[in-house]
Amino acid sequence: MNVPIKTPAEIDKMREAGRQAASVFEMITPYVKTGVSTGEIDRRCHEFIVNELGSTPAPLNYHGFPKATCTSINHVVCHGIPDDGKKLKNGDIMNLDITVKTADGYHGDSSVMFVVGESIQGERLSRVTQECLYKSMAAIKPGVHLSDLARVIQKHAEGHGYSVVRDFCGHGIGASFHEEPQFLHYDGYAPDADIALAPGMCFTIEPMINVGGYKTKVLRDGWTAITKDRSLSAQWEHTLLVTESGVEVLTARNDEDLSF
Repeated sequence: MNVPIKTPAEIDKMREAGRQAASVFEMITPYVKTGVSTGEIDRRCHEFIVNELGSTPAPLNYHGFPKATCTSINHVVCHGIPDDGKKLKNGDIMNLDITVKTADGYHGDSSVMFVVGESIQGERLSRVTQECLYKSMAAIKPGVHLSDLARVIQKHAEGHGYSVVRDFCGHGIGASFHEEPQFLHYDGYAPDADIALAPGMCFTIEPMINVGGYKTKVLRDGWTAITKDRSLSAQWEHTLLVTESGVEVLTARNDEDLSF
């Protein structure tokens, strides 16, 4: 498997891409509330990325995807399509997935969960899913295998009675939106795919965790993936750089405590 190792110059470009992606979340967070449509959220993100950052939203027209962001609500696992007719209501949970492509051509990819109003089950699922991400990031260092990180996620999720989606994965990232390696969030690696981490590798971890079973299906639009049993699903994502001693979270937001 040919996993790209970023040069110092490429790492600087990845840092900028990650910073930009984080800034979009910091801009949009106050607008994610009851009564706001996912179409409006998408437009605000699109305009900010283009007009304020001088970059482009990588999902737009990527393999035909029609919008700048993905908005996945309740039982939608990923790749939900923003829609002016879909307004957020009290008790909804939503994953907002944003990928910025900078003028230099490098990508910063991240996603955040929002709990709209009150949802005890949604809050718990979102918290445990974020913990899955953080615990796996804390285990990153040179020599650790991808399966080691996957087991951390699976153990934590299943320990809380949840399941880990198998149909979608994290991925390498850089000048291309998706590069090697593929990162499974459960322990299902073939031996030749279970690589050891090395400094300079960039990839995303983006666990998708379900209240019910792990099986999914894609709707007729060809994008929207939902839980087969219609149970709630949550996802958190960061773009990460393997360093000589651990990990650098390239898409870190100002509201996060990453002192692990």
